[in-house]
Amino acid sequence: MSQSMSQLIPQVVSRIRRADTARPAPVLGRLVAVAALTSLSTAPPAAYAQDAPPRGDRLTVTVRDAGGGVDGTYEVRCRPGGGSHPDPAGACAAVERNTRWGRDAFAPAPRDAVCTMQYGGPAPARVTGTWAGRPVDAVYDRTNGCEIARWDRLVPLLPEAGAWGRG
Repeated sequence: MSQSMSQLIPQVVSRIRRADTARPAPVLGRLVAVAALTSLSTAPPAAYAQDAPPRGDRLTVTVRDAGGGVDGTYEVRCRPGGGSHPDPAGACAAVERNTRWGRDAFAPAPRDAVCTMQYGGPAPARVTGTWAGRPVDAVYDRTNGCEIARWDRLVPLLPEAGAWGRG
């Protein structure tokens, strides 16, 4: 608190007491108001920045058994873009395309979904990190039609079958 403020507060409190000795209720109200204003004026600026959203989005993609040289762990940064992913701009665009207010872009297929019995290969993938200020921890595979469609919605964040390894 600044020196002038620390000297001013006792003077204000003293004047309030002298002016309102016959009426205690208004004195209490004024003292509460002075105390509230004082606490607001002395709060550190960092206290207001605690809820600021993190800058940019960061995702880590781990792919196994996908073939075509695409297995590995890749970092993706969006806004600003970058990372070790083969196509960070395309990866960010794929997630952005699937981002809707009130929906999780990385949500699993609904448990009651009717899925075709097709098999897209043994490839599992995991996406972790932060998107739109929220934590992400999602697992993907290609074991049926619903899971293949869910995977394909995020291409090129997740590899198209063997696409990253092609020259």
